[in-house]
Amino acid sequence: MPLTCRGRVRGLEPSRGDVDDALGKFSLTLIDTLDTLALLNKTAEFEKAVRRVVTDVRLDNDIVVSVFETNIRVLGGLLGGHSMAVMLKESGRMLWYQDELLHMAKDLGLRLLPAFNTSSGLPYPRVNLRFGVRGPETRTGTETDTCTACAGTIILEFAALSRFTGDPTFEAHARRALDFLWEKRQRNSNLVGTTINIHSGEWVRRDSGVGAGIDSYYEYLLKAYILLGDDQFLQRFNTHYASIMKYISQPPLLLDVHIHKPLLPARTWMDSLLAFFPGLQVLKGDIRPAIETHEMLYQVTKKHNFLPEAFTTDFRVHWAQHPLRPEFAESTYFLYKATRDPYYLEVGRTILENLNRFARVPCGFAAMKDVRTGSHEDRMDSFFLAEMFKYLFLLFAEEEDLPFNVEDYIFTTEAHLLPLSLSTASNSQGNVTCAGEELDDSNFEWTCPNTRLLFPDPAFPRNLREPIRSAVDKSYPGMGRPPLRAQDFMANNPEHLELLRRMGVSLIHLKDGRVQLVQHATQAVSAVAAEDGMRFMQEMMELSSQQQKEQLPPRAVQIISPPFFGRVVLTAGPAQFGMDLSKSSSGVRGFVTIAEPYNGCSVLSNGEIVAGRIALLQRGQCMFAEKARHIQKAGAIGGIVIDDNEGSSSDTAPLFQMAGDGRNTDDVTLPLLFLFHKEGNILLEALKEYREVEVLLSDKARDRGEMLSETEYEKMLIFEEGGTRCIIYFHSFLIIILPFITLSLCCDETRGEGLDKIRAQGDTEDLKREEPAVDGDHSSQSVDSLMADWEEDLEAFKQMEKDEL
Repeated sequence: MPLTCRGRVRGLEPSRGDVDDALGKFSLTLIDTLDTLALLNKTAEFEKAVRRVVTDVRLDNDIVVSVFETNIRVLGGLLGGHSMAVMLKESGRMLWYQDELLHMAKDLGLRLLPAFNTSSGLPYPRVNLRFGVRGPETRTGTETDTCTACAGTIILEFAALSRFTGDPTFEAHARRALDFLWEKRQRNSNLVGTTINIHSGEWVRRDSGVGAGIDSYYEYLLKAYILLGDDQFLQRFNTHYASIMKYISQPPLLLDVHIHKPLLPARTWMDSLLAFFPGLQVLKGDIRPAIETHEMLYQVTKKHNFLPEAFTTDFRVHWAQHPLRPEFAESTYFLYKATRDPYYLEVGRTILENLNRFARVPCGFAAMKDVRTGSHEDRMDSFFLAEMFKYLFLLFAEEEDLPFNVEDYIFTTEAHLLPLSLSTASNSQGNVTCAGEELDDSNFEWTCPNTRLLFPDPAFPRNLREPIRSAVDKSYPGMGRPPLRAQDFMANNPEHLELLRRMGVSLIHLKDGRVQLVQHATQAVSAVAAEDGMRFMQEMMELSSQQQKEQLPPRAVQIISPPFFGRVVLTAGPAQFGMDLSKSSSGVRGFVTIAEPYNGCSVLSNGEIVAGRIALLQRGQCMFAEKARHIQKAGAIGGIVIDDNEGSSSDTAPLFQMAGDGRNTDDVTLPLLFLFHKEGNILLEALKEYREVEVLLSDKARDRGEMLSETEYEKMLIFEEGGTRCIIYFHSFLIIILPFITLSLCCDETRGEGLDKIRAQGDTEDLKREEPAVDGDHSSQSVDSLMADWEEDLEAFKQMEKDEL
């Protein structure tokens, strides 16, 4: 929890629903990141972490967990850690290690096995770590459906566990699940659906793509062939891949279709999990479509700073979250490995810089609550350290930076390292094929193409990327503009009428002078335009009802004073009155002060303190507009209302908008924002610890470099210590201390009062003009010389900062 600077313990924090099924009180992040430490050559830290896992982690917990998440993160983490420990032991380090992580992995594997006790062999989606599958009393055994990826992303970890331990049980169960999914594919399209009934094998959701719900099923078919050497897995993958490229791939897009009608699109948006697919295409050896899809994803990333959780086919935000997913970085790494094109190093640099600029907070990296505003969620999933760190490190690492040859390992979907030597480990099943079924060699591609032969002209990949970049840049219909909004519509505007026609919306003039709007989605020029038309009609209904104003987007409260420096951004609800922050290029910036009374429902008793500041208020006891008027009368420049409902959070509650009081609110001119209790508490804790906290109220988070003006980079503090008067210059994030030779350089009002006055840089001229107390050797010339030296040093520091030293 990087905003509140503590670990998330399941049961002690408010529930986040299915997201929490990854947590099992088994130190998830510690286990998931073991082999990251080894890969980064942090041998001492790795050894310490392994000892902590062995001594502190317990798996016998009465808690229900996701079989899929526990398998890829915890079982995979233990096996990856074991692989690294064995490698280090063979090189003469960690000689104390006696397969402790492997023993824990087998214990966990046995705890997951009861989930596979179904007639189909597909696992239940959840299992109790202590009691297995026992029915409703343990919240297990009641589910009927699971996702394809959930059931099909088991084979690497379970087969590795079998081959490490010599117990074939685990691999057998994983193979049985894969066999069942293969048998249930749609035989005409050779595609699989997203959700399947684990008892009957019927498809519950028949949409098919390469993103959420299916993604790693395809990944594991190809990687199971690589790790285990079983030709059957490659044949199955190639069969699916041919159908993916025929129906789902519409370069550079990857669009879901219906398995029974694969020519019919299932939706008009894509989810961010499909970003792994170009990397898988590199492993397959199909480089050209990998370059095209990756470039589309890169341009969407540049458009929004991060890849939104879902985005439309014209590259607008569909779901605004970004939980720091690593799939795009993964594909970037694989494409660089395959092509050695330095372009992909620049892509990696963009990923890295955006993480540091927008996601980095004092206690880690915070997931983005909304990529449009830059607001944060108090969440850093274990996959960020397990995958993102690995792929970015590998992208930039030279061969001598790596402690071992990564070509000897395969990455699981969680980027855990499993040795390819497992293909020769004992396995009672061997490389089996189905009885009576011959492998079709014509569908095999045994080797990847050489990219130098595939693209003999170095400019060819660039020529592939250029049209995609241009298409994303011009993605909004109507010469780059977003679709028509209801509040902007004018019935006598010919351009608006043309936009309505494109969206399939007809305008009918009634006899009484009113107009009526009717939409026929089939008459829209495209599926995206039809979706825009539905959105427009919904907005018009909301406007016509006059029960509420148009939904305003979320706003941002960004803490910009030290030590935060803009790194912490809180999701805020807007007010339907007062200053519109979306129309302010700079937002409103000021120090925060708690209003007295805190509810702001009467004239403020600390008005002289609130004046010129942003007032903090508690929700309740009066209307929001009344609070705004009271703080405005006291001279506040803005207000933040904090929810009095303990435990409320933007993570779990919908965006809250503050309505007016039914009267004209044009007299309210300052901005008023709303924070739920959890986000408000972060701000209050910061104020409690640092006393002076400065925030920026805006429509979206600002880059930290934009928030510090030249005069704010340079401040001066004069103080006396041990008979020597000193001056401290604060320049950006540098602190320079210069001793002053004489004791009378400050004006008289500071003398004898601790000399702790902060003076603006402009006061240096007054300092020069002060009459110095000459002590025999020093004169005013020495002061001028010192100031000249200071100016020279300051210029040098400025240049250093420009050089990013």
